[in-house]
Amino acid sequence: VLLVESGGGLAQPGGSLRLSCAASGFTFYNYAMSWARQAPGKGLEWVSAISSDVRNTYYADSMKGRFTISRDNAKNTAYLHMDSLKPEDTELYYCAKHLTDSYARGMNSWGKGTMVTVTS
Repeated sequence: VLLVESGGGLAQPGGSLRLSCAASGFTFYNYAMSWARQAPGKGLEWVSAISSDVRNTYYADSMKGRFTISRDNAKNTAYLHMDSLKPEDTELYYCAKHLTDSYARGMNSWGKGTMVTVTS
């Protein structure tokens, strides 16, 4: 399993970024995917999940209305579109594969992350 995140970088408050997660080494369309984030010196925070068939999406309360998760099973890629960015969104963002097609099962593979920095 290989998950490679990209798309992070600098953004201004109120701005937008789209993160991508390129997946390989497994049958992508069979597994739910999540995004999580971690600030330096803090714990991991789950951000959002999407079911394998794209029908169901889930968000942490603080991200609802600002972040949108999606996936393209033909391209083996998951995305996280982030709008209305805030300085407190400055974290390292990880992509993760779930154990099954269901978000309800845990995650067992992680990428190395892509850094998002929101500053004016």
